[in-house]
Amino acid sequence: MTPDIALLLAILAIAVVLFSLEWVPVDVVGLGVMLSVIIAGLVPPNRAFSGFGSDTVMMILGLLILTASLLRTGVVDLAGRAILQRAGSSPDRLLVIIVVSVAVLSAFISNTAATAFFLPIAMAIATRTKASPSRLLMPLAFSSILTSSVTLVSTSTNIVISGLLTENGMPPMGMFELAPVGIPIAVVGIAYLLLVGRRLIPERTVSSELAEEFGLRPYLTEILILDNSDLVGKTLAESGMGRDLDLTVLQIIRDKDRHMPPRADTQLLPGDILLVEGPREEILKVKDTRGIEIRADVKLSDPDLEADERRLAEVIVMPRSPLIARTLKSIRFRQRYGLQVLAINRHGETLHRKISEVVLRLGDVLLLQGRRSNLAALEADLTFRVLGAVEDRRPNLPMARTSIAIFTGSLFVASVNLLSLPIAVLLGSVLTFLTRCITPEEAYREVEWKVIILIGSMLVFGTAMEETGTAHFLASHIVNLFGSADPVWLLSGFFVLTVALTQPMSNQAAAIVIFPVAIQTALQLGLEPRTFAMMIAVAASCSFITPLEPSCLMVYGPGRYRFADFLKVGTPLTVLIYLISIFLVPKVWPL
Repeated sequence: MTPDIALLLAILAIAVVLFSLEWVPVDVVGLGVMLSVIIAGLVPPNRAFSGFGSDTVMMILGLLILTASLLRTGVVDLAGRAILQRAGSSPDRLLVIIVVSVAVLSAFISNTAATAFFLPIAMAIATRTKASPSRLLMPLAFSSILTSSVTLVSTSTNIVISGLLTENGMPPMGMFELAPVGIPIAVVGIAYLLLVGRRLIPERTVSSELAEEFGLRPYLTEILILDNSDLVGKTLAESGMGRDLDLTVLQIIRDKDRHMPPRADTQLLPGDILLVEGPREEILKVKDTRGIEIRADVKLSDPDLEADERRLAEVIVMPRSPLIARTLKSIRFRQRYGLQVLAINRHGETLHRKISEVVLRLGDVLLLQGRRSNLAALEADLTFRVLGAVEDRRPNLPMARTSIAIFTGSLFVASVNLLSLPIAVLLGSVLTFLTRCITPEEAYREVEWKVIILIGSMLVFGTAMEETGTAHFLASHIVNLFGSADPVWLLSGFFVLTVALTQPMSNQAAAIVIFPVAIQTALQLGLEPRTFAMMIAVAASCSFITPLEPSCLMVYGPGRYRFADFLKVGTPLTVLIYLISIFLVPKVWPL
């Protein structure tokens, strides 16, 4: 062992410890690894920063921008609405629809983005059906990871492996090359989650504060039935308020002052006002539902207010507020502050009066709409506390169609080899800017720069493994120890090693570390290196045993899970994936 090899292995050991303990962010650890190998002279300076300009990093950047465009134009939100409309109230059916939907979506966008979208939907479903979110959230996260081996773009780890294959003189990974292994893994994994895994998940309740963090606090608002509404003449039961919008009708106000109970057979008339209660996101969807409108929107305080000047925010009534013990009508709130109150929340209590007639209390939360300057003025007013701005991301159907066309077109062009994937997705990114599906500023805010920095930094480690001979050194020792064994056992060993490193490290970093060792081992034994590369790609996405995978971290808190929960549910799933992989990988890519 040379001093350079010993030093590089020491840097790797320190990086693994730091990745495991999370004392510093993973992207900072990646930058530290890059600087360490440069300062130690293990990589020539002219190659040190090449990772940031590699095909891999550019490809990931383009895909993140395209994914952000899908989210921004409301494509994913529209899919979520369709799911909720068809799900009904059966917990078993809801679980099946959520798991299958997130798995299909995650095959074409990052599993983190898919989990991020479905998380509030799953929380809303749990609240609506009185089910424990823990029974939904872990299957949600796991199903998003299960389809990581279906397409090249399912996860950035596949793109990293594809880039490493190219650097080692092999053809890049095809768009659906992993599908013969990835699809069986997804099918068996989903079946396991639905039949066995969900029974191993403990049932834990979620605090009301956590539900409020996901915009699920129940607001009271008023909905106006417009003259041209399709609901006119329909009964309340036929209106779909509870089914399509998840809103509870508390009262019907007719002819300004006639209050009627919300009976299922009551026919709706033009001008009826419905007092409804529901989550913030569901209330905002009223803005995009034809024939009904939030009553406060009908009479804006400023008729000249442009749509792009409107902002939404939640504020809480503080001590010494002039609103305490008074109504919005008596204090002339709209005229005084230049803001419109869309809805009111009172923690632990259901309100049954019109918004303008509710006597406000300390701690009431108001959902406000108005000019940015007027909302900003509340920051300086000690009588209110702004809880935070609310993103009013409503689906834009024309832009949504354009965004879908660009996304699918980019992947199609790459899949038929008209353009390489990095060029195709970057071209798609530029088209999303030119068509204004998303602005560059919005895209750059949505891009997960930590992933870009981590991958760009860690790619230099793979270069250092080759430059110092570390990959060849480790491969020689593996050959000496296991060279006479069946190659299938070698594949199994690399699967286990990759899964082990994937738990404390990021998937991409683990793949970058293991890949050169596996390739050198295959070459020294005269075996097919692509077989080992594909096994590493599958193993690097097996992040089920610990909650350190980003998708699992996102549900860890909301589901009130413990570390051991992932070990109990994820270990059998990992064993199943290994059995499928060790059987199929050598058959699809013969050794």
